[in-house]
Amino acid sequence: MDTVIKCEHIGKTFSGANGDFEVIGDISLEAKRNEIVVLFGPGQCGKTTLLKVIAGLEKASHGSISINGKEKTKPGPECGLVYQTTALFPWLTAMGNVEYGPKIRGVGRKERRAKAQHYIDLVGLTGFEKSYPIQLSGGMRQRVGIARVYCNEPEVMLMDEPFGHLDAQTRYLMQQELERIWEAEKRTIIFVTNNIEEALYMADRVLVMTNCPATIKKEFKIDLPRPRVYTDPEFLRLRREITSIVDASE
Repeated sequence: MDTVIKCEHIGKTFSGANGDFEVIGDISLEAKRNEIVVLFGPGQCGKTTLLKVIAGLEKASHGSISINGKEKTKPGPECGLVYQTTALFPWLTAMGNVEYGPKIRGVGRKERRAKAQHYIDLVGLTGFEKSYPIQLSGGMRQRVGIARVYCNEPEVMLMDEPFGHLDAQTRYLMQQELERIWEAEKRTIIFVTNNIEEALYMADRVLVMTNCPATIKKEFKIDLPRPRVYTDPEFLRLRREITSIVDASE
């Protein structure tokens, strides 16, 4: 597979009133085309910061990032970001939110509506086009967020604990739904989570991160058939092995 994302020796240090704080030590990673790479580790270990650096929302203190061989230094349409909180525009309907990206790029109404409808259908929200975010459940709002990113047709989707605020049952259903959507229209995905079951369910590879300053402690290739079963013996073995090496959260 082609390499889509390449991060080389990324580091990030924040400066504050109490001095410098090194969040990311030295991280190098790659993501192949249509691969799901999960960043897994304890809370507050730098996973979200790394995702923001890849997205161009934060500037790395050192190192370089390239997407399809081109240096990445600022936000651009090649990356779509799905947040834990959906960050939908509350004054826009589901359709208005999904078609927003193409609209501001000047895509004509008929074309963007057709594209937005395609992704609304893909995420299972047919019939809710005119609903506002406040009228939708948490899982439905996250579907709108996923459809909105897909509608921009990014090469890379960066997902920052997208199901972390959902209840356990809805979270499990959304994992299944995201896998279904990804199978229908594959993208390269970097997915952040601190939930081991979610990591194993979603990932082609799991990168286990250390506490700050974050580095990659170990990489696991998850060679399990999809859809995955939580009670599969190999799933449970990997769960035990990965859990045993994760740093305690501070």
